[in-house]
Amino acid sequence: MTTLAKAHPNIALIKYWGKQHTAGNIPATPSLSITLDTLTSTTRLNTAAQDSFTLNGSLVDDPKIAACLAILREQYEIPPLVVVSDNNFPTAAGLASSASGFAALITAINHHCSLEMSQAQQSAFAREASGSAARSIFGGYVGLSQPDWVAKPLLDAELWPLRVVIAITDERPKSVSSTVGMQRSQESSPFYPTWVADSEADYLQAETAVAQQDFAALAQLAQASCLKMHAVMQSSQPPLIYWNPATLACLERIREMQDTGLEVFFTIAAGPQVKAVCTAEFEAEVTQALANVAGVRRTLTVGLGTGATIDDT
Repeated sequence: MTTLAKAHPNIALIKYWGKQHTAGNIPATPSLSITLDTLTSTTRLNTAAQDSFTLNGSLVDDPKIAACLAILREQYEIPPLVVVSDNNFPTAAGLASSASGFAALITAINHHCSLEMSQAQQSAFAREASGSAARSIFGGYVGLSQPDWVAKPLLDAELWPLRVVIAITDERPKSVSSTVGMQRSQESSPFYPTWVADSEADYLQAETAVAQQDFAALAQLAQASCLKMHAVMQSSQPPLIYWNPATLACLERIREMQDTGLEVFFTIAAGPQVKAVCTAEFEAEVTQALANVAGVRRTLTVGLGTGATIDDT
């Protein structure tokens, strides 16, 4: 029997960067995200004689996946599995492929092995594999915060259907992974303590902005969170500079559009890709503007999507 699961990456508007010094891969800061729609991680499972994992057509030995299976097997009877996963978007390039990948994997295992986990339980296991994966279990607007650090849905996508224009400036995997980068920032950035101290207030204000569908407030909070996180990265030793010239050019173009009254704001994860969040009214204009920025290889325009699902077809 083959089980097929699909999940979508999420884009954090209130950023998560850093981990607590406890078990369970607990984030150091709360986060708020939007789950995208057409970007997809597809995972197929079959029971086998031994575990194997194939990503985008290549057999890989991934310690994170092995650890994820080991944690699950501490509580559940899970046989050896053949896992085949594919992304229809650049992998490990700042587009949250680990979030969608592990959300799809947990969802597939839950169904394949008849574990009957709730979405909250699936979110907790996904978080242990990848902090942001906890949020991709759910669709729309999603929060991840204390005290339990399990993701929760905040607002359905159809109630506030914002659009996201992604400017791809480099499709190669980033040179420093998020896991390594977070540890470096915690150990060396002088701004890291302030980043953690301010995070709860940023998250709570963003929750209110989403509940009220206040675009201007969410834009201000999201951009500030993005820039604060990258200040922490860039002040780490050695510095974590994920941006390239096209990244900066996109930011300037978005600021120019804001000055003319367009409802659009930027956010950037640990990578060089720029995500421009806008209302549907300005989607075409934002797409054209970013596509014309020197160094932008291509643009992807997506909406907000659902959480992880099983494909029974």
